[in-house]
Amino acid sequence: MARFPYAKTFLLGFGFFGISVIWPIFNNFVPIFLAEMGLRAALVGFVMTWDNYLNMFVQPIVGERSDHTRSRLGRRKPWMLVGAPIAATAFLLIPSLHTVIGIMLAILLTNLGMALFRSPTVALLGDLYPPEQRSTANGVINLMGGVGAIVAFLGGGALYAFGRITPFLFGSLILLGAITLVLLFVREPTAPANPASSGPRQGLLRNLREVLESEDRSGFWILAAILCWFLGFNALETWISSFGKFTLGIDPGRMSLITSGFALLFVIFAVPSGLFATRFGRKRTILGGVVALTVLMAMGWLVRDTLSLVALLVAAGIAWALVNVNSLPMVYDVGGDARVGAFTGLYYLASNIAAVGGPQVVGLLIDWTGGNYRVMFLFSAIFMALATLCMTRVREHPRPSASR
Repeated sequence: MARFPYAKTFLLGFGFFGISVIWPIFNNFVPIFLAEMGLRAALVGFVMTWDNYLNMFVQPIVGERSDHTRSRLGRRKPWMLVGAPIAATAFLLIPSLHTVIGIMLAILLTNLGMALFRSPTVALLGDLYPPEQRSTANGVINLMGGVGAIVAFLGGGALYAFGRITPFLFGSLILLGAITLVLLFVREPTAPANPASSGPRQGLLRNLREVLESEDRSGFWILAAILCWFLGFNALETWISSFGKFTLGIDPGRMSLITSGFALLFVIFAVPSGLFATRFGRKRTILGGVVALTVLMAMGWLVRDTLSLVALLVAAGIAWALVNVNSLPMVYDVGGDARVGAFTGLYYLASNIAAVGGPQVVGLLIDWTGGNYRVMFLFSAIFMALATLCMTRVREHPRPSASR
């Protein structure tokens, strides 16, 4: 086997690095901005899922359309060139506006810009790497994403002291710089001449129907597992900063630093998780991670101080790496190389349905329980357990060979 192209993969990883800088800043500060403007938790949860409502439709459609895009830049890069500037500009406007309508409009435009280029950026993983290299490549890419998250947590937390706009300016500049590196230095392969590229477009619904009606039910079960573990993960991601402030009394800037522990351990274990799956199989690796997350989320109910919260997030970062690094390569195994963009879209369809449902349901539960933010841990534990059950039904494709 050819040596694994680490240099090329780290360059590609800058795309995910830029994307991953935006969301920790968004998730840490925007819910607090909205709560300080008088919005109830359920309404904050609703606003925080607007991006996922858009993504349920935009990302699958853009992913499939990018399979058919033809330009001098390639199939994926034109979408990056359009979406990233929209997202960066609107993101910078969020802390600059001081009315509910103004902030909501900026949030909506940020979400639209991000949705336009995320699926095409991630689809480059399937374009550039054969199946046996995808777990390792996704490990490197997620490592870069984790570094981006740490940069966002640490930089955003430190810069918040200089004014609420500074973390957002920081994130916008990094996003534009990272995407520019991908546009300049990552060379897209020649578009394949096959039915998925040259024939009629199948569309989102037909792609989904094919998965649901296939004799091999693995496609259905992996998408169901993705739906469940992202229900749990997105509920935690959205509400953890509010839990820190309103339950444990932790300052938002300090809470941003604390949550960097999760991202740090994700970074450390991203590449090992890909290598582990290459050696032992993706299904086994994912199952280990999701079982661990089930236990950890159940233990979250018992968190009473900063130290126990940090310990929980550190362990969860390791477990999440085992799951998240290997899930997209499994989806590509099911979908095949011909429709990487389309199946990237289906992956994001499942994850975004979850991201809509998780934060909103937990927001309602918080209101119904009189502001008990601990319910997010119970909710997450239940859906991680359901994800475990779904994964046991997935038939793993032939184990990827180790790259040398």
